[in-house]
Amino acid sequence: MMVISIASCLAGAVCGDHCSPISDTTIMASAGGHCEHVNHVSTQLPYVIVVAAVCLTGYFLIGVLQAIGASALSWIALPVSIVLLICVLLAIRAKTGKEEI
Repeated sequence: MMVISIASCLAGAVCGDHCSPISDTTIMASAGGHCEHVNHVSTQLPYVIVVAAVCLTGYFLIGVLQAIGASALSWIALPVSIVLLICVLLAIRAKTGKEEI
């Protein structure tokens, strides 16, 4: 459980860093991109929320597997989370109808 706790702590720190308007890296990114700071923060929020939801799902799956005594199957949470993230991104792409350049 120590590895899972460390991973969730780091994921929360990265999530907070990306969605916080007073984070030093967020300020430097908006200054480096020559854009309005509020616009930069507002464009980061959808990405942060999607990734945080997928991480939450993965950690929930690990917790359930640990609770039922199937801790040997905890590794399955990573491929499930990756597939879930890809599905969400493909659904967003299909909804917006935008192609990559």
